[in-house]
Amino acid sequence: MKSQRQSGHQLQLLQGSEAFFTSLVAALDASLHEVRLETYIFNPQGSGEQVALALERAAMRGVAVYVAVDGIGTAELPAPWPQRFAAAGVQWRVFKPLGRLGLLVPSRWRRLHRKLCVVDGQVAFCGGINVLDDWFDPNYGALAAPRFDFMVSVTGPLVQSTHLAMSQFWWRMRAAQRAKQVDWVGAWHDLQRAVEAKRQAMPVAGAAGGAMAELVLRDNLRFRSAIERAYRQALGEARRDIIVANAYFLPGRKIRQSLIHAAKRGVRVRLLLQGRYEYFMQYHAANALYAPLLAAGIEIYEYVPSFLHAKVAVVDGSWATVGSSNIDPLSLLLAREANVVVQDAPFAKELQQRLEHAISVDARLVDASEHAMRSLRQRMFDATAYLVMRTLLFLIGKRY
Repeated sequence: MKSQRQSGHQLQLLQGSEAFFTSLVAALDASLHEVRLETYIFNPQGSGEQVALALERAAMRGVAVYVAVDGIGTAELPAPWPQRFAAAGVQWRVFKPLGRLGLLVPSRWRRLHRKLCVVDGQVAFCGGINVLDDWFDPNYGALAAPRFDFMVSVTGPLVQSTHLAMSQFWWRMRAAQRAKQVDWVGAWHDLQRAVEAKRQAMPVAGAAGGAMAELVLRDNLRFRSAIERAYRQALGEARRDIIVANAYFLPGRKIRQSLIHAAKRGVRVRLLLQGRYEYFMQYHAANALYAPLLAAGIEIYEYVPSFLHAKVAVVDGSWATVGSSNIDPLSLLLAREANVVVQDAPFAKELQQRLEHAISVDARLVDASEHAMRSLRQRMFDATAYLVMRTLLFLIGKRY
């Protein structure tokens, strides 16, 4: 899904969970009618607890609170939060629980990865930050430095499209659950509510002279390649400078060509990528793609203080995107994702400054000659990871 690009938006760039949670909790505590939240991971420990408490407070004072999480990212909530949320009236749904066969069922590879929130239909949040303490990783424990990631807070017309997408997704997810329970009448009523949500959508006024922005969603029905097309259009139109910061960078042929063509026509292309080992597939498969990018003159930097989790980009100091979508097959071919695309020089320049600071202070430049001389063991790992990724794509019938 791609909302119409409109002016009238007020945008605030939020770096890290501390800034995001502070802004989010303030909005939740001021909520009067409704809160909708979607996230891949919901971990109410550490700083994540303040979000859980704010949701509980909102529900207890009568605000309708809807929370949707992913069945892999949030398999279950730790006690006592299921009981506390139920007692407060927080409505909680899990997208595609794994079940007994887990990921052996290919349909369960399709995940809810977007991070969205809309409060009272007036303010929206979109980006890459889960409800998870930046100083903690579920697999690696306490971190020496916080994750590097971004969200954007938005007021203006795209709030309506964000709210509509979240509302329709909620009712369709509930309809699917009822259908599995053979409650056909209930499922039909939920589908009708999803349709009714579009009829009832109320336009949100924009601020005079505000920024141009749009919401771009990726789903598995009508909008399978919307985010990829937004990237490719921006890369194809670049004339001076491209900076992409992406946690799991496994671009398909078309995006790789867009980056290489930009570099060859004189655009400075910088990639800020994951520098710490997190997952075998993502880390090694990405390394397998470095050589042709480096040969084209693209600068590759690896973020080293902590895990890089950002999914952002800036082109020519005027176009920018902040969202949940990695440039990899899972995000661009399978997962539900959400990005805000912005055409606004002040916002883009602020994001560019933060990325350039990370590049200059917290990243190491990948040297082409050193990369070519990496060990045989490293190259075998890289080739194996890339081959496995390509095989999985073949099995699910996707071209990438």
